[in-house]
Amino acid sequence: MESFRTRVENINISFFKPLVSPREIKQLFPLTEKISEHIENSRRIVRGILEGVDPRFLVIVGPCSIHSKEIALEYATRLNNLRVRLQDVMFIVMRTYFEKPRTTLGWKGLIYDPDLDNTHDLEKGLKLAREILLKIGEMSLPAGTELLDPIVPQYIADLVCWASIGARTTESQTHREMASGFSMPIGFKNTTDGNLQIAIDAMVSARGAHHFIGVDEDGKTCVVATKGNSASHLILRGGKGRPNYDPVSIIEATEKMEKAGLPPRIVVDCSHANCGKRHHLQAHVLRDVVQQRIEGNKYIRGVMIESNLKPGNQPFPPPNGVLEYGVSITDPCLGWEETESILLETADKLRKDKNN
Repeated sequence: MESFRTRVENINISFFKPLVSPREIKQLFPLTEKISEHIENSRRIVRGILEGVDPRFLVIVGPCSIHSKEIALEYATRLNNLRVRLQDVMFIVMRTYFEKPRTTLGWKGLIYDPDLDNTHDLEKGLKLAREILLKIGEMSLPAGTELLDPIVPQYIADLVCWASIGARTTESQTHREMASGFSMPIGFKNTTDGNLQIAIDAMVSARGAHHFIGVDEDGKTCVVATKGNSASHLILRGGKGRPNYDPVSIIEATEKMEKAGLPPRIVVDCSHANCGKRHHLQAHVLRDVVQQRIEGNKYIRGVMIESNLKPGNQPFPPPNGVLEYGVSITDPCLGWEETESILLETADKLRKDKNN
């Protein structure tokens, strides 16, 4: 039985387990015409904001990671009510992050371990992620996410209005090629050490056509030929423990994008190194960035904010075996009350600027 193969093949693989195809999951949790129209319209608005056609401020806000359907949908309900109130000056997209890149090891997100117990029921995770996105879509609340695994988009990307390539994967050729085929606008983060050029190179690459190996809706391995995605932008998230949202850093990023032949489009991540992972300082970053925009820097198209029902974060796994409801299990987040307050404050500033 070709026993010689076992000495050289799959030595470090414990097992292979067949996975339900994207088509099967989409049939279980189908896209409706109403949600399809909402997704299409939301993507068009985000692209218009990035291109400077729509003058509104893009705000991508929500949990660092989704670990509970109940928490996610309660947050979505609150955010959707606020979205309606502020839609004249800002376009709000909810962060729905189901995949978490890890620097070394750790919980990789709801898709990979939905029961939070290392059972790694990926089929359940994919179904749960799609179910949450559908319920958010039914509210007409736009959803955004980071797409990490190159196969996952076939399962959920039709429900996503905006996506990002993270700081750890922006240099990856696989992710640049993947982004070139996305149907939604895409943001590229500068790397964890603060390097801008790598993210700018990624944007240039993603605008081009590519051919690579992927899977189709039936889960069949195939050649994927992409057209290129021009609806891209830079995400400044700081690096090496230092922020990069100050006016000099913004001007430097603008000049580098122009030199690369890219239209300057910048979204500032108020979290991560830009706030030193001190979640309460995200409000300070937001105020500073909004002031820069009011003073004339229209290349700043929006911001990202990490926010949850309650502030801060909690250890995971929890020492007592019980998670506190509404608190992040990854990066620390603003609580809902402060999130609502700072967005209302921002909207007031933008309205005053609009009236001048």
